[in-house]
Amino acid sequence: MTIPNMLTLLRIALIPVLVVVFYLPYKWSAMAGAVIFAIAGITDWVDGYLARKMGQSTKLGAFLDPVADKLMVAAALVLLVELHASALFAIPAIVIISREITVSALREWMAELGKRASVAVSYIGKVKTTVQMVAITGLLANEPDMENWVVWLAYALLYAATALTLWSMVVYLKAAWPDLKE
Repeated sequence: MTIPNMLTLLRIALIPVLVVVFYLPYKWSAMAGAVIFAIAGITDWVDGYLARKMGQSTKLGAFLDPVADKLMVAAALVLLVELHASALFAIPAIVIISREITVSALREWMAELGKRASVAVSYIGKVKTTVQMVAITGLLANEPDMENWVVWLAYALLYAATALTLWSMVVYLKAAWPDLKE
């Protein structure tokens, strides 16, 4: 068990903690949930950095890391859909979750063909993840008050993440297109 893999497992373990904290009836629970989510986002960056820097990349880590990211983001978006109960929030949440499922299935299929590298994580995917994490952290930290500039900024970032989500999905689909046509 490597340090990067332990950080990835920590990210997965933080999901139920986030859910419990989200529903606590205390004023501080929103900020605590945002901190938990931010810690998960930071561990995403740290585990990848350490895996490369320390030469601790493993097949388990390559599998678990994107799964942990997708689980954490999907869980947070589902929680936030309840809090921000509107089409303004639900549409980007559905697009992001749908893209994550689609790209995961595409990667799995390409791996079965022995071509997983052709749909490896791209730079645009990393930017998308960063923007998404910042947006979700901001939304978790604040009540859904549309008069709050932080909420507006978080929504703007969520929509930017949604656009990047669609763009990166197109990049992945284009890379896999020759194999999809067969």
